[in-house]
Amino acid sequence: MNHTHSRRLAISLIIITLVGSAPTTAWTAPRPNTTANVVLALAPFLDTLAGRTASFQIEGRIEATIDGKPQVITLRLSRYDARSFDLDLIHSEYAVQIRRRSATTAMAIPRHKVVFLGHGDISTSDHLAPSGLTSRLFTARTQASLALAFLVSQPPEQAAKYFTDLLGRRSSDSDGLQVAPDGALLAKFNSTSLRLQLTGSPTPARSADDWPDYQVTRIPRDELERQLTRGLRRTFEVFWPSRLLTHPAQTARQVPNGELRWIGGQRVVLLQGTPEQVGRAHGQLLGSEATACIDSVLYAFGTVQTIRTGRWFRHDLQNAYRRLAPHIPERHKRETRALASALNIDNQLAQALNVFPELFHCSGFAVFGQATRDGKLYHGRVLDYMTTIGLQDAATTFVVKVDGRIPFANVGYAAFIGSVSGMNARGISLGEMGGRGEGLWDGAPMATLMRRALEESHTLEDVMRLWEASPRTCEYYYVFADGKTNRAVGVAATPESIEWIQPGQSHPRLGAGIPDAIVLSAGSRLATLRERVQSRYGQIDAEVGRWLMSRPVAMKSNLHNVLFVPADGVFYVANASHSQPAADRPYVKLNLLDLLQSMTRRSAKETAAR
Repeated sequence: MNHTHSRRLAISLIIITLVGSAPTTAWTAPRPNTTANVVLALAPFLDTLAGRTASFQIEGRIEATIDGKPQVITLRLSRYDARSFDLDLIHSEYAVQIRRRSATTAMAIPRHKVVFLGHGDISTSDHLAPSGLTSRLFTARTQASLALAFLVSQPPEQAAKYFTDLLGRRSSDSDGLQVAPDGALLAKFNSTSLRLQLTGSPTPARSADDWPDYQVTRIPRDELERQLTRGLRRTFEVFWPSRLLTHPAQTARQVPNGELRWIGGQRVVLLQGTPEQVGRAHGQLLGSEATACIDSVLYAFGTVQTIRTGRWFRHDLQNAYRRLAPHIPERHKRETRALASALNIDNQLAQALNVFPELFHCSGFAVFGQATRDGKLYHGRVLDYMTTIGLQDAATTFVVKVDGRIPFANVGYAAFIGSVSGMNARGISLGEMGGRGEGLWDGAPMATLMRRALEESHTLEDVMRLWEASPRTCEYYYVFADGKTNRAVGVAATPESIEWIQPGQSHPRLGAGIPDAIVLSAGSRLATLRERVQSRYGQIDAEVGRWLMSRPVAMKSNLHNVLFVPADGVFYVANASHSQPAADRPYVKLNLLDLLQSMTRRSAKETAAR
């Protein structure tokens, strides 16, 4: 069992214990370090899981090495009754306190001295009431649900053996489940350890409104509890996914104006028609994937971001959208409205989510002419972006043909209509690399400009004119290419300025120019990419192009890689899994022109049938 699995187990033990239904059986602290005593120590925790107790307090500490750094999280959970509890989670950089009472819920961020306070009604499905919380947090899409089902159905002896088996082969005598001299339950494997202490008397409850010296932000209670419930649920799906996510059923589907195919194990969705028809088909074909994407962005990442910044994440999204909306084409808004309707979600939420990339800020290259084996242009795009929030579960390559617009391929994610990696039927390919400048939102969203370029540009000059004429946001870098003319350009764009970097041009940030090449990245990844291009200069083809994007040019967070061959209408796509970055995953070759022809044939058959 590796370190990742041990961290999953340790953290799962914490949260599984925290969300048990109700609490308290009298018990006596056993003597340490015998199997019988481990079983005795474990029994009260199993009682909480099974709902055989009524009030209790748990104090815990988890120590783990994450990203090479030792991390410590302490916790205190005080359960008062079936509707009320306190939870404190403290980390050196982040801390959160939650108080829930029958009519009030509070989420406090001590580092920022702010509290988000909600009163009144709650959702009937996504809420934090202790009774039945496990069924709301653990779905069939996480292996934690299997562990939980086993634990609540087995006697303590079997549960102790199960935990021991999960921890795997010991590397030392201190590994496994043990009992401390004070009766605390210990779980340890390598660098990860967990300590849990259960007592029968919780600390006295304070009012959920009692936060002296804290700035209060009022949030609808149903929104507050939905945020936390769906955020935790999605975290478990990403952290410890079941086969429903790691090996999804590859079932083809058709709806009016849309089709879902599986090609080489990847989702490919074909959409055509008016903006409304395209948006509707998108939502009908990708409902489950869109929900996973929304939960990852809005609820899981959004909760972490709220804790980090002290600002309510949905408010940040809405504020960004208000400033960006005037620069989004009406046809894109119409498509998003239809998507929201098909997904049965709030339109304002769908519109705001589609500007998510603007809040956060990869490598790219284009080689051609003398640099390549056959003279063709090869455009590589590496997206290094937060695999930890599970966007790979929504990874989809779209082929979109909106009435009156240039058809295009968009390597993206369910529920997002913008583009960060794409190629159109006129041989134009584009890739984006984020920079700085969060908050500079008085312009067209980056993903909107990318989508517009794919729909509107016949030449490289068309793309360049679009960027020059459009109000821009934040700081972004791009590689734009035209397979018809074997031309490419690098771009450094901010709201105030735009710089075009030509093939072979030297640049202070990029180094000496390489003839017939654009090479963009940063730090050691740039050095490695440049070295690779120069070492295989004149020999680069599709196979070498994919090698150029391998680790360490791609980071551990590598979400997708794409190699465009726009002159042929061909592109190669690799998507991350839950255990591997995209660069270590197999590529699938897709032919945009063939896919568009199949869409035309289907449309003709449907017309004839009418």
